[in-house]
Amino acid sequence: MTGQKIGYIRVSSVGQNTDRQLDGVKLDKQFEEKVSAKDRNRAGLSECLEYLRHGDELHVHSIDRLARNLVDLQNIISSLNEKGVSVHFHKEGLQFSGSDNAMNKLMLQMMGAFAEFERSLIRERQAEGIANAKKNGVQFGKEQKLSPAQVEEVKELVKNRYGKTEIAERFKVSRQTIYNILK
Repeated sequence: MTGQKIGYIRVSSVGQNTDRQLDGVKLDKQFEEKVSAKDRNRAGLSECLEYLRHGDELHVHSIDRLARNLVDLQNIISSLNEKGVSVHFHKEGLQFSGSDNAMNKLMLQMMGAFAEFERSLIRERQAEGIANAKKNGVQFGKEQKLSPAQVEEVKELVKNRYGKTEIAERFKVSRQTIYNILK
């Protein structure tokens, strides 16, 4: 009995489209998710890996859809191969079944390293963008509940021994907000 053809499709964000991945590949079942591949703990991937059985083929559009980290990539492929599952990467034209030749293994390591490098570049650009935005006055995180003048007023009221509950009610904020201001 031959196994099933299973597809794993992933994009990084909800706004992205999955239509181009594995287009035209006849699959018995597919797992799809819209989440970053920065770590291996992804619900769709876990479900897919659980589902796969001996003789199945896992079809993935490209290496970076499965993992952005060389160690994770190698671990996923080797654990699937040990289960008797072959892995097919369509964009790169690579297939791994456990009895792979040296060239296939080299290609996997090189392509995995490129995916990991690309992830590092994304993180660097993101950090640069955040730093630039902060330099230009963009605020990150929750919007401040009280203006700087109100914060000073809160501090003054606390100095004058007003109760924190009373102050919180006066400014229509939680007591925790008052405690956070006083830190």
